[in-house]
Amino acid sequence: MKRIRSVSVLGAGTMGAQIAAHIANAGFPALLLDLDSQTAREGLSKAKKLKPDPFFARDTDKLITVGGFDTDLNKISQSDWIIEAVVERIDVKQKLLSEVESYRSSDSIISSNTSGIPISDISDGFSKEFRRHWLGTHFFNPPRYLRLLEVIPTVDTDPNVTDAIVNFGCQRLGKGVVIAKDTPGFIGNRIGLFAVVQALRELVAGNFTIEEIDSITGPLLGRPRSATFRTLDIAGIDIFSAVTSDLTKRLNNKQEREEFSLPPLIEKMVERGWVGEKAGQGFYKKSFVKNKREILTLDHTTMEYGSKRPVQLPQLDVAQAMSDLPTRIKELFMGEDRIGEFLRETLTPTLIYTASIAPTIAHSIDDIDRAMRWGFGWELGPFELWDAIGITNVLGASGEKHEPELTRTIKKDPVSGNRQFRSGQVPPAGPELQILRQSKEANKVVKKNPGASLIDLGDGILGIEFHSKMNAIGADTIAMLQAGVEEAEKNFNGLVIGSDAPAFSAGANLALILLEAQEENWEEIDLMVRNFQTTVLGLRYADVPVIAAPAGLTLGGGCEITLHADQVQAAAETYMGQVEVGVGLVPAGCGTKELLVRFASKAPREAADMLPYVKSAFELIGFATVSTSGPHAKTLGLLNSNDRITMNREQLISDAKRAVLELAGAGYQPPSRRTDIPVGGADIRAALQLGVYLAQQGGYITDHDALIGNSLAAILAGGNIPHATKVSEQYLLDLERETFLSLCGQPKTQARITYTLQTGKTLRN
Repeated sequence: MKRIRSVSVLGAGTMGAQIAAHIANAGFPALLLDLDSQTAREGLSKAKKLKPDPFFARDTDKLITVGGFDTDLNKISQSDWIIEAVVERIDVKQKLLSEVESYRSSDSIISSNTSGIPISDISDGFSKEFRRHWLGTHFFNPPRYLRLLEVIPTVDTDPNVTDAIVNFGCQRLGKGVVIAKDTPGFIGNRIGLFAVVQALRELVAGNFTIEEIDSITGPLLGRPRSATFRTLDIAGIDIFSAVTSDLTKRLNNKQEREEFSLPPLIEKMVERGWVGEKAGQGFYKKSFVKNKREILTLDHTTMEYGSKRPVQLPQLDVAQAMSDLPTRIKELFMGEDRIGEFLRETLTPTLIYTASIAPTIAHSIDDIDRAMRWGFGWELGPFELWDAIGITNVLGASGEKHEPELTRTIKKDPVSGNRQFRSGQVPPAGPELQILRQSKEANKVVKKNPGASLIDLGDGILGIEFHSKMNAIGADTIAMLQAGVEEAEKNFNGLVIGSDAPAFSAGANLALILLEAQEENWEEIDLMVRNFQTTVLGLRYADVPVIAAPAGLTLGGGCEITLHADQVQAAAETYMGQVEVGVGLVPAGCGTKELLVRFASKAPREAADMLPYVKSAFELIGFATVSTSGPHAKTLGLLNSNDRITMNREQLISDAKRAVLELAGAGYQPPSRRTDIPVGGADIRAALQLGVYLAQQGGYITDHDALIGNSLAAILAGGNIPHATKVSEQYLLDLERETFLSLCGQPKTQARITYTLQTGKTLRN
């Protein structure tokens, strides 16, 4: 199999620059070329300003070298993989690739990032050797965040080339790879665009408003919050129009082409430049009146913007209370109300169309479901939706005489009489994925409560899986962490803490803390904090190695658990930080202590001025800094240099298991308890509190912010100690806990907690 060590990206537009950025995220050098070096440099500069950030860390772009086709195309001879990402015109692509053929090395892989032009059409007329190394690699925008990578080999592509790209995409880039057939639009766009067109038709017919459609087609259906029209604004209405138009030209079936024809509304919007977020207006428009921001909505009948219209769909509230997504969607689909009407008019043709074309665009229905999950953020793919609603119900709503061949061939379930495409979940995408699920299906759950489970991961390794809402840490979670350490020390060789959930942990159960504070149950809060501190230290000093495997949100108590593991195997997309000041508190689960230890240890010698190092810990906690990625967490000091990053989220627990086996195999010995932590005393406290005072006087922070900052400064300086000295770990933990309790009693802290629980946002009071 071809080993890929360096990559060239041809085209520094929005996609090309971001693809180069993600290659750099994976730690590989990338050559980014455009018409000339200045154009390439500008493309990279624009990418660095994008939000969300396409780079893992601030200095990741150093792995990217820019150049021009006019002077630097010969440099592609040093690249193992060359990605064409220029404008969606076959003549432009072929002209550039004819030059590429002259400079590439004989075994380099060449691919196109086209979003829908058949790959074999682009390579028509090129040499056999070129076509053997040629295939499609369709990244979805933004490449860092959307997992889907469609790989499209042609009949001429060497299978080893396909395997190399699939392996690199999955293992190194962290992608969910789907092999698509070489047809117009491939898989994701073919189905995704069809679904959007159905919603547009309901809009222009006057049956539903933009607000109503977006309220239905977002989280209610297990889809992104941006739903339909906000997604179009983000993607670019001009891009949507161009891709759809190109698709209609390339489809052979006249009826199918008509299915993708766009209403005149889209042409009007493109002509006016109302193409979405990049133009400042699309289906939505931001308005600022007297410094107050308002989101306006387009009225397509008048082509004017106005305030958002209220959504009056009574069934929305009822449906949102239903936690089981398949059941919710079926209930909505079958409902005799306007939501049911909308779904039968839009979802039915989408499912019928998907089943009709599935054999021509994909190698399996699983690949289609994965493509829509990974590329469009659908929690349930089309065939999972067929099964959730019921094949008979979908066909009954279609009113069509011609049933898709796929549904004809499915045998009836002998028990229930319901026909289904599959009886279980979508299979994992690789041989080592979903290790937790596989272990649970093999009845290897050792112990379980509502907050977490202990799972035998095999090879003498025990796993702790959180499964509360957002994996918030409460009494059940703490009890299972304690039980996990005890079980691992008795019967296992190591412990892995992690789950397949989107979030590792959003932190402590704030609702419980608020309730106890409002009831002035200070002893109960004190006991809760002591118990959590003891639990976290139990992980640090366990007789077996402990690996934390964070992914997604890793905040507050989740961050503290991670900080105290022997080693961390973090997902690349890990958003980690101590955010307690946002709710008027300080980290009290050993987090303040641990960050002081980490930063103080960076001082070059014992007699060095501690202030710069303690200040770094103070600012990290005081600004509630959250990493934008796993590598960024290393830059911040939340992860150590020997902690590891996993690009492919689904391999995280497997990687963590291997890491703990390495530690156990090397003869693991737990660390000794700390009794010699340096603190700076009064001088450090005064310096930190001076900074707080100046910020308060300058109007940058509120009085309550100042109270929190001064409290944090006191902990990091060692309390009321008059001079620099060394203290024990327990001494600092007592300071953490006492400060936490004191802040819990503050009315403004309780107001902050209440506001965050109600809105998910931070109150500055």
